[in-house]
Amino acid sequence: MSEWMAIAQWEECTKMARPSVVFEIRNAEGESMLTPCVVPLPMPFNWKSPPVKFRVVALPKPEHSEPLPPPKG
Repeated sequence: MSEWMAIAQWEECTKMARPSVVFEIRNAEGESMLTPCVVPLPMPFNWKSPPVKFRVVALPKPEHSEPLPPPKG
């Protein structure tokens, strides 16, 4: 939905936040996550490098899960 922005501009996410969007955060290794605008930025515990860029993306549509299988026995 938008161009990548430097993570140094993360605090500007408050101006871009909308009900139908989230932010994709990406680190130098290409790992990414989706998050709402939260200042300070939440850091995934398993990332080896800090985030370097972010962009606005559409909120993914919810998906229905499969029904649970019946209990065994």
